[in-house]
Amino acid sequence: MAAYIIASIDVADAVGYEEYRQRVPPLIAAFGGRFLVRGGPIERLEGEEPPGRIVVLEFPDRASARAFYECPEYQTLVRIRQRHSRGSLWLVDGVPPVAAREPA
Repeated sequence: MAAYIIASIDVADAVGYEEYRQRVPPLIAAFGGRFLVRGGPIERLEGEEPPGRIVVLEFPDRASARAFYECPEYQTLVRIRQRHSRGSLWLVDGVPPVAAREPA
């Protein structure tokens, strides 16, 4: 079952953040991940306006997402991201394929 890393990131220093932005996509791909959302305009429908940008990454499963997040290469990039931005990340499971769900 797919798993997703969802991030809300407010970039404080775009120049300093650029190294993170350039280096993270190939690393995501190396763990089978891909961007579903990478910034862009946000239209608030309910609740609070999120700070900064929203990013959604899809991975084949929770183990792949955790392996990406915990790998030494990404942990180096985490320090760069945290130095130049503020934000939150969440790991969530996707919905199982229809055939695997119980009948409603």
